[in-house]
Amino acid sequence: MKSTRKVWATAVALGVLAASGATVAAATPSARPASQSASEDAQLQKLYKEAVAEGGRLVVYAGGDKPGQADYLKNAFVKQFPKMKVDTVVDFSKNHDARLDNQIAEHKVVADVVHLQTLDDFPRWKKEGALEKYKPVGWNKVYDKIKDKDGYYTGLYFIGFADVTATTLGSNAPVEAKDFLKPEYKNKLVFTYPNDDDAVLYYFKQLTDKYGFDYLKKLRAQNPKFVRGTADAAAQVGKDGYVANFASSGSSSGLSKTSIPEKSPWVAWPQTGAILKDAQHKAAAKLYMSWILSKQYQQNAYGWSARTDVPAPAGRKGIFDYQNMNPLGLGKFMSDRAALDRYKARISLYVGDVKGTDPADPDGRLGLYPVDQNGTQG
Repeated sequence: MKSTRKVWATAVALGVLAASGATVAAATPSARPASQSASEDAQLQKLYKEAVAEGGRLVVYAGGDKPGQADYLKNAFVKQFPKMKVDTVVDFSKNHDARLDNQIAEHKVVADVVHLQTLDDFPRWKKEGALEKYKPVGWNKVYDKIKDKDGYYTGLYFIGFADVTATTLGSNAPVEAKDFLKPEYKNKLVFTYPNDDDAVLYYFKQLTDKYGFDYLKKLRAQNPKFVRGTADAAAQVGKDGYVANFASSGSSSGLSKTSIPEKSPWVAWPQTGAILKDAQHKAAAKLYMSWILSKQYQQNAYGWSARTDVPAPAGRKGIFDYQNMNPLGLGKFMSDRAALDRYKARISLYVGDVKGTDPADPDGRLGLYPVDQNGTQG
């Protein structure tokens, strides 16, 4: 079946898991955004000097499902600011938020910046007084819908989950959700456990809301494989007989392409970041946040920008212009944890219990206070 869908880049959207922001004059929680008269680069250079004077150290907790998934961000940051030493620790957001809750409760916070998929955590952490009030460079250009009006947290970039199909399928690849039910795809589909990832769960929730649980029964009859982590699910497309997936962001293997359905629901959301109030390296955290929200970074990054003055990627609509996707929907879904947990329990009856190790921490090394991916405890 030929498709007019627009194919997006095969780069993994989770690779942008570091996007955060910070501002020049924010020496205190009540500081105002940096003056618009100063160039963003000048503001970043001032922040850089302050971060170096502080010690040049930074620890970032990034939501993701593969070690090293956010290293390209870290490497780009250090390339621009070579006197900085940065460690980015990747783990499932649902693990990081529990880890942070524990650190906050024990008054032993080792993370400086966090950017996570667990969007419901940020208003709660703000209410609990766990976040630093700070408006990064470029703050006034960030979509109002994705930032806290008081400056405690902000969306840093948008991540999208849609279709991933083997390049060998060509124009016959499945496009809409119902295409995945065709007989030729039996035993050839691979998905992330929806009961292990809330963004994937929301993808499935939209499908069952639109097509009913009968859709899920038919999808289950296709005998799909379920794995932990969207990166692993996408990476298997094009290998070992698996040809299609939805609810992930693709891989860079060249064996698959990632595209957006025209009618079926899909998911995108603003990966959200903040500085911890008890962060040990606040100047570095402000530099990092500002660097990611700077126009220079945002206009060269993969995917949709958090800024209103950076256009959508070539061939794509604006992030708020898709009729079959609401970028604020995931946050609303996650804010009602009781309803979410009820749906998760129901869908578990269809897909089974989650099996397998945490792909971001396969050896169980991260523990309570990791300051690097090796599990060094702070």
